[in-house]
Amino acid sequence: MTTHPDADQVDVWVIPTDQPAPVVRRLRRLLDRAELDRAGAAGDALRGDRFTVVHGAVRLLASDRLGTPPAALEWRHGPHGKPEPAAGGARLQLSYSASGALALLALTEGRQVGADIEEIRDARVAARVARRYFPGTEAQFVADGASPGAQAERFTRLWCRREACVKAYGGRLVQGLGLPLAGPAPLRLADAGPLGRGPCWVRDVPVPQGFRAAVAVDGDRPFRLRSRRWTPADHQISDQPAMVFRTAHGRAGHDELSDHRSRG
Repeated sequence: MTTHPDADQVDVWVIPTDQPAPVVRRLRRLLDRAELDRAGAAGDALRGDRFTVVHGAVRLLASDRLGTPPAALEWRHGPHGKPEPAAGGARLQLSYSASGALALLALTEGRQVGADIEEIRDARVAARVARRYFPGTEAQFVADGASPGAQAERFTRLWCRREACVKAYGGRLVQGLGLPLAGPAPLRLADAGPLGRGPCWVRDVPVPQGFRAAVAVDGDRPFRLRSRRWTPADHQISDQPAMVFRTAHGRAGHDELSDHRSRG
C-alpha cells in the first residue's frame, strides 16, 4: 500500500481513454457485472471501450491506494450516484469524469472531492447554455469573450468548476447552476447554497489543448494539487485470467447539460 498523502493534497490523473485493443481487453477483466453491462450498453464500440478504460484505470489507481486487488473492489453510491470504495471507511474519497478521449480521476484522503473534465464546447451551445443557466454576471462574462473560441473556453472552464463542486457535495447538477464561480483560481466558494453547508475550494487542472478541467474539495482549507498522466505502462498487466495487476513500483494492487460523461 502506498504512503498516504495528507488531507490537503489531491492526486489527479489525466487518463487517455483511446487505448490499444489488448489493453482494453485486459482492463475489461477488472470490471464488475454492472460495469460490464454499462460498457455493453454504451451505444457503439468506441464508447464502450472508452468506458472500459476509464473504469479499469479507476480501479487500478484506487486499489493501489487501498492495497486491494482491483477486480475485488466494490462500490457504494450516494443518493445521486457519487461512488466511493465500499471498504476502507470514509478515508479514501474519489471522483472521476470522462469526456471524449480523456478522463480525469481525483483521489483525496478524508475530504470530499469532485472532478470534472470537458472538451471545449461549440461556441453557439456555450452561449445558449450560459444565458439559460448561469448567473447573469457569468453569462455576460462568457458573452464578452473576444471570439467564439474564447467564449467557448470561458464557458467550459466555468462548467467544469460547477460540475466539480456538485460532485464534491454529492449533489445534483441543478443545485449548482447558480453558484458564483468566475474569477481566478484557486477559488474559495464561501457558501455552496442548496448543495450543502460549508465552503469549498476549487482549482483548475492543467489538461491537454482542447479540454478544460477542475477539482473541488470541501472544507475551509486550500489544497495542493499533484497532477499526472496515466498510461498502461504504469501497471504491468498480466494475461492470466485472474488479472493480477502490479504497479511499476511492485505494489499490489447536457440534453445540452450532460451527454457524454462517466459520473463519479
